[in-house]
Order: sequence, then structure tokens, then C-alpha cells
Amino acid sequence: MNEAYTNNLLMIDLSRKTHEIIATSESFIADFIGGKGFGAKLLYDGVSPGTNPLGEDNLLMFLTGPLTGTMAPAMRGCVVTKSPLTGIFLDSYFGGSLAAEIKYAGYDGIIIKGCSEKPSYIWIRDRHVEIRDARSLWGVDTLLANRLIKNELNDQTIKIATIGQAGENKILFSLICCEYNRQAGRGGAGAVMGSKNLKAIAIKGNRLVRVHDPANFKAACREAAQELEKSPDVAALRLAGTASAVEFANEAGLLPHKNYQYGTFAKASKIADKGQSKHLWLGSNACMGCPIRCSKIGAVRTGIYKGIVTDIIEYESAALMGSNLDIHDIRAVAHLVKLCDLYGMDSMSTGTVIGFAMEACEKGLIKSPDGINLRFGSIQGAEYLIHAIANLRSGLGQILSKGVKQAADHIGYKAADIALHTKGLESPAWGPRGVSGMALALMTADRGGCHQRGFTVSYELSGAWNNHPLDPLSPEGKAQMVAELQNYSAGTDTLVKCDFGSFGISKETYARLLNAACGTQYSPDIFQNTGERIWNLVRMFNLRQGMDPAEDTLPRRFVEEPLTDGPGKGHRISKKDMAYMKQEYYKTRGWDENGVPLDKTLKQLRIDYVKSD
Repeated sequence: MNEAYTNNLLMIDLSRKTHEIIATSESFIADFIGGKGFGAKLLYDGVSPGTNPLGEDNLLMFLTGPLTGTMAPAMRGCVVTKSPLTGIFLDSYFGGSLAAEIKYAGYDGIIIKGCSEKPSYIWIRDRHVEIRDARSLWGVDTLLANRLIKNELNDQTIKIATIGQAGENKILFSLICCEYNRQAGRGGAGAVMGSKNLKAIAIKGNRLVRVHDPANFKAACREAAQELEKSPDVAALRLAGTASAVEFANEAGLLPHKNYQYGTFAKASKIADKGQSKHLWLGSNACMGCPIRCSKIGAVRTGIYKGIVTDIIEYESAALMGSNLDIHDIRAVAHLVKLCDLYGMDSMSTGTVIGFAMEACEKGLIKSPDGINLRFGSIQGAEYLIHAIANLRSGLGQILSKGVKQAADHIGYKAADIALHTKGLESPAWGPRGVSGMALALMTADRGGCHQRGFTVSYELSGAWNNHPLDPLSPEGKAQMVAELQNYSAGTDTLVKCDFGSFGISKETYARLLNAACGTQYSPDIFQNTGERIWNLVRMFNLRQGMDPAEDTLPRRFVEEPLTDGPGKGHRISKKDMAYMKQEYYKTRGWDENGVPLDKTLKQLRIDYVKSD
């Protein structure tokens, strides 16, 4: 049993310069499967209340799932840590080929603790683990660091995760750039890596990942591939990736424009797939072993940014660095996003932070830096702030480097009114005022403002979920949908699957893949059940770390300011709506009226040990 697992976790202590291999137990695997599940349990057990996210005692984990490194389609990896941006649980996902290499080296995950005395990188070759000097790499960008390490080790096939200058400077929304040019982006995992004086992890493995029942596994893989081929959503992703969502969100009135003052953008098509195809794309690209091929390869071919090599500008980046800043030239957006990638900085949070700064400047809350016109539509202003934040230049750069919540607290007066975040994580590019279920999903997301923890938009706009009619503007009947979507997402993130794979692959096929790979006999309900266990464990972790359930809320703009455009014009998510949805959600989850899981809920989920803390 469990052939698809290595049954080993690699623990590296940078302070002591030691490493050990930890065997995983059958009960641990049975309860948490992999990926997010492993991370939730390990973080709860290994990170004490009050642990400084940028201190030696925080854990930084790179985790795989049981299907990682196999021929199963659309598999990824995840980074789990305590977020320095929010102070709560953080899981961030990456594609590419790094996660598979971790399995090939013989590990289901890598756990890093402690802090190196000097800038270092970790070199893993199967059972060989070495902490190497990275002082010559400190201060270089993510892609250059990748190339220099491969040259130093004389092997271009090594897979690498690295940080840029933003992570080194512990910018609270810095990211980890994974092989190749795929990011663990949200919540500041790059700052955790930088706080440990860890520039990179380089890994090479030679182990084969075996499955329990090869014939049945191949059949399940064929079934998954057929389901993907039949999915119209996957067909759309293959054609235009997530860039096509720009015009969809614009028509629905959900697209951020000018720091979410508006929900539509007249020039949306210029930053969507049409504009990107015209100015950027040269061909399609895919993560390792993925038949969806949602990414693109290309370059800026005209204008002052000519020559910049880029891939697709994903919806979130196009919206938050484009329409949110009132910038419609997709070549300029590509330039700004590439700067973020090189510095190792989350372009989503960066776009929200810059939008906040531009509105604050226009409203007289802050002054524009000398020689810079910090206003909406200013490409120069956006570029200036990216450099200033990543390098901690100027007082404004230092203030904004802490994220929009702390920046607003520092500026004071009415700055908090225009700070778009939930629990400290900057809002994603899906405005909730026209889709109240999305509002509830954002309010209750386990890592803060996140659209990937129960994406309700498509159901609400279609008017139905599981054959139940839905009014997108009504708060009624949204709790069960949100909870089930969150559970399923958390459950399948144990595999670790790509969200786009689940657009076509059914839960029955995911279960068949898992059973054939591991020799288990799970029903398709395993993902809902395991996801609910994980969701409650993470909730308890967040509460133990000091999260106030009152933080299950939305930024003021979504609550107090009705939409002025789009189909949801005139609508907002009122305090009454929020209170109604939260209580319905808490009851659905088996939590008390304050959002704390009940003892009987924890017992039913076999995690009642968390109440003894």
C-alpha cells in the first residue's frame, strides 16, 4: 500500500546545519493524504502560538501529493508556512516541474526550519543534502539566480526554487519563483525564505514514482484526459488561458478599476486575450505533464518595452496591474508584471498596493514622490513604486512593503477606507458586490482574501448550484455552497491538483486515480470529508495564532459603497448581509456563533485533540 508515496519527509535545520529524514505514519497519510493536508497538520503541530513568521521557529514547507510525479494530469506542488503578511495559515501553489523533482529525489515534502548564518542555498541530490554559500547570489533577481546555480552545479536539468531581492528584503508579499517561472505567489512565503537567509533550493532526483495498480492507473489517466477534452472550460483555457476572464469579469461588473471604485473598464479588451494575442503571444505552453496547456510563451514585439520575454499575463495580474491601475497598454502591464517576477513579488498584492497608493495620493492622504506623478493611469508611477517597494527605497516604498493593511494603519486618517484586503491579504480581482456568495467566500477564506477557496462566480451568474436556484445579489442560500466548494478545494489540494484540472476531471476519476496509485479503497466522498477536516484544523490554527473571528469581513468599499456600474449597479454587501451569511455559514460548518468549531464537530472529524491546547 501507499506505493505512490515515498513515505519520507526531509527536515532541514539551517541553524544547526543538519538534516534528517522523517518517516510518515499510515494514520497521518490516511487522515491528510498529502499537499495541503500534510501542511495543515505539520504547521499546527510544529508552529507554536505567537511564533514570529520571520523568526527561526517558523516552518517553510514544499509539499507534494500522492499523484505528483506520475502521469496523472494537472498536478502541482504547494508551499505552506505561517504568513508574515497575515499572521495566519498560508498555502500557496505552484506549477512547473519542481514538485515532481522533489518526489524523484525521494521525498513527499521538504520542511525547512532555523536560519542560516549567511546567505545560503540548499542542494539536494537524492539522499545528498548540502547547505552551500549563496553570498554571490544575494542581490540578484530570481531568473538570474536560477541560471547561476545551474552553471555552478554544471547541470541545466536541476530544478530550482528561488527568491529575488523582494524576498531578501522581507517584503511581506514577496513570493518564491519555482521551476520554471512558476510562482508560489500569495501571502509572503518569499519573505519567510529570505528571513532564513535562504536564497534557493536546488534539487535533482533519480527515483521513479511507482503506483500500486499500473493498468488501472493508466486507465484512470485516460479517463481524466477524456474528461478534460470534453470540457468547454478546458477548451477555453487552452485557447486563451485565464486572460479571457478579463472580458467575462468586465461584462459581469466584477473587474477592478481604479482600486475597485468601479467594476467595469472600457478598455478591458486591450488587456484581455485579444490584446495579449496581438502584442505578446507566440505559442502555447504547459506545466509538466499537463494536457490543458493554459499558458503562453511570447515577447513584447513593439513599443518601448520591445524585447521583454513573457508568458501569458494571467487574469489576476492583468486585472490588478492593468484595469485596477487604469492602465490599458498590455505591453506596459507585461513589463510591470515581469518586474514583479524578477524581484520575486506577488503581482496581485503589488497591484492592489499600488492602486491603494494612487487613490491615496489623489485624495491627498499621501504626497506624490518628487518627480513622479502618482495617479491612476501612470505607468511611470507604477514602475517607480515596484522598484521602491522591492528595494525599500524611500519612505513610501518602506510603508507599502508591509502590505495594504499595515500601510493604511501607518498613514492613518481615512486610509483604511480605501485599503482592499481581508485578514491582511490583498483582495483578488473578483469584486464581490455583484455576487454575494463570492463575498462570503472571501470573508471566510482560510488564508485571507482569496478567490480560490470556493469560487462561486460561475454558479451565481448561471443562477443555479446543484439544481438549486441562486440569486447572485441575495445573501440567502450561499453558505452550503461556499462550505462545500471550500471543502472540495481543500480535499483535492491534497493531491496536489491544479484548479483548472478540476474544471473537467470528476471526483469519481480523482478517487480512481488515488486508489490505483496508492492501493486504497476511497469513495469519491474522500475529498469532501478530508477537506472538511483540513478546513477545521486550519481554522483552529488561525484562532490559536490570534486571529479574531471578527476578521471574517470585507473591506469597507464593498460594504459601504454600492457599485456604480455593471449589472450589479447599486448593490453592495451590507453589514446585515454579512452578518446573515456568516451565521448561516457558521451553523453549516458546525461552529458556534463566534466562528469557533464546536467540540462535537472536531470529534466527528477526528481532530478533537486541538481543543486540548
